[in-house]
Amino acid sequence: MVAVLSRVQTAVRPDLVAIDGVSIAFPRTRGRGTVVAVQDVSVAIRRGEKFVILGPSGCGKSTLLTAIGGFLPLSSGEIRVDGKPVKKPSMNRLLVFQDFGLLPWRTVLGNVQWAVSKRWHDKPAAECKARAMHYVELVGLGPQAEQYPSTLSGGQKQRCAIARAFAVQPEILLMDEPFGALDAINRERMQVELNRLWAAESEKVTIVFVTHDVNEAVHLGNRIMVMSRGPGRIRSLVDNPSVGSPPHDVQALKLVEELRALLKD
Repeated sequence: MVAVLSRVQTAVRPDLVAIDGVSIAFPRTRGRGTVVAVQDVSVAIRRGEKFVILGPSGCGKSTLLTAIGGFLPLSSGEIRVDGKPVKKPSMNRLLVFQDFGLLPWRTVLGNVQWAVSKRWHDKPAAECKARAMHYVELVGLGPQAEQYPSTLSGGQKQRCAIARAFAVQPEILLMDEPFGALDAINRERMQVELNRLWAAESEKVTIVFVTHDVNEAVHLGNRIMVMSRGPGRIRSLVDNPSVGSPPHDVQALKLVEELRALLKD
């Protein structure tokens, strides 16, 4: 049974992603049979929200995220985006990982511009460059625009990756623990930065964000889906009125403790 914590309800938005009875299993590395990573998950993700999938390591949260991206087959159930079944990857569903995925032979601006030109093949080069530079400056990397990834700090690399992700205007941004490799200070900065970028866009991108960090989940997620230990099931679905609040906010701290208690069970 899924526990639902009582919270102030967020504004109702049309659903964008429908996850309907999804199970995902993999063949065992040794012997016969399969290992079930995700089991019978059903949830709707609203258009324009930041939806966080929270759970311990091995609960299937990254597997589910990858399936939303169209990179993994389902054992049963269906995932639909705008009512259409997800069958393969799409530029409208963009994945962002911990390792940044930057092209080392391109500058900061070059990395973002390359992605923009791939997204819109017919867009003139000057327009691609202007759009790319807008997002480079938006994440505070204007002074580093002509630097190569090898000269950047971890936080700067992640800013570049996020600038590239927003610049191509995906319908859904899928983020798999993108700040996990950063130190605590830079991690907190990037959480604030992500909230700022999302709020600055006139058309809000739908973000599905995977983390095992409770504080991060509370700071980022309009709603938080807590998954049980593998095989991953939905343990709780929580509306979060404290999204974006400072770490010392009383309501945010209370929710953090409640979520930690859920993860311990």
